[in-house]
Amino acid sequence: MTTVTRFAPSPTGYIHVGNLRTALMNYLIARKTGGTFILRIDDTDQERSKQEYVDALKADLEWLGIQWDREERQSLRLDRYEAAAESLRRMGKLYECFESPTELDLKRKKLLNMHKPPVYDRAALALTEDQKDRYRDEGREGYWRFMLDQVRTEWEDGILGPISIDAGSVSDPVLIKAGGQVLYTFASSVDDIQMGVTHIVRGADHVTNTATQIQIIEALGGKAPAFAHHSLLTGAQGEELSKRLGALSIRDLRASGIAPEALLSMMARLGSSQPIELKMSIDEIADGFDLSQFGAAPTKFDANDLIPLTRARNQQLPYDAVKDDIARLGIPAAQGEAFWAVASKNIDKLSDLEHWADLCLNGAEPVIEPEDAEFIAAALALLPAPPYSAETWGEWTAAVKEATGRKGKGLFMPLRKALTGQAHGPEMADLMPLLHKVRAKG
Repeated sequence: MTTVTRFAPSPTGYIHVGNLRTALMNYLIARKTGGTFILRIDDTDQERSKQEYVDALKADLEWLGIQWDREERQSLRLDRYEAAAESLRRMGKLYECFESPTELDLKRKKLLNMHKPPVYDRAALALTEDQKDRYRDEGREGYWRFMLDQVRTEWEDGILGPISIDAGSVSDPVLIKAGGQVLYTFASSVDDIQMGVTHIVRGADHVTNTATQIQIIEALGGKAPAFAHHSLLTGAQGEELSKRLGALSIRDLRASGIAPEALLSMMARLGSSQPIELKMSIDEIADGFDLSQFGAAPTKFDANDLIPLTRARNQQLPYDAVKDDIARLGIPAAQGEAFWAVASKNIDKLSDLEHWADLCLNGAEPVIEPEDAEFIAAALALLPAPPYSAETWGEWTAAVKEATGRKGKGLFMPLRKALTGQAHGPEMADLMPLLHKVRAKG
């Protein structure tokens, strides 16, 4: 049997790290088994769905290297959902309701006050056709609920293990809203049957939905896929992440300079017993992916952890991958490879190359402590004008040592700060040949 997985985002906003975790897990399962990965756009909510978000999520997935084998749009499948709904109506599994939100709320409160679970009482089943017609004449629109079999629904979850949910403690779900909008629970079930989806990985907040969807799928004559529910992400201190996801969209992380390999490497291991290790290709990530290694506990996510992974990735990039960027910064082609060899070890993000290019081309604002001013003046008098060679630093510092008597840190640190404006950085012998200007020298 061919493995078929899917990622089904709603195009009502930009995808974030939580969405990516779901997409990546489903993608890796398909990739590892030679199966099919479907991108299924859940755009049945025509008011909130926007084409700009569809375009953006595709761009984000492509930047990450996540390629889908086929694309589906639920808005083009409405006839399929209506046919499935009609089938459920004939079975007596889909029934029309007319209660208003206010009436439902009063029912819930009454049950809670009686210390009973707030489960819908199926009052709509007792409505006659005349009563339904009167509601319609009053301007009420009917909506449709699926009648659950009030039994325990059980499955072996790929992450959580054995799951058993009592459908008697759950309200019959609304599958079609007043006005005709098909809801996720129903559209997804129909699609999973018709598209032959075999495996579904998603967030733990969908566990109860799963019990409902298994019943819908089986009522329609389908076979339920294998489900796995990954843990939900929290902030670094364990705080709820949902309110902060706007700052953690994939497009924002990309714009901040985070590398795709860093993001993929983290998301493929976060929440598992396996260590997070940088992988430079999605094939490497797929080879090491093991769903059974993931746990149920909430998983802490800290965007700052992406920085060292990005740094490590950038250090592994070959010069050919960045030479055009370096050229755009104004570094002469003859110095490009040497510049990358020096700068790559001293950046977190590729955007940091701009600082080193500016330092090399225009010099740095010197940092000179008052007690070193006389020493620096004497040293700079001994420094020739550029261009410099790999031997310049050693020859110059030797001359300065002989002229001033300084040695060790008292010799090298003030000179580094005078030339680069900072106390740390590349080996000065490697940096000197790249300096076009020393501002401290005037």
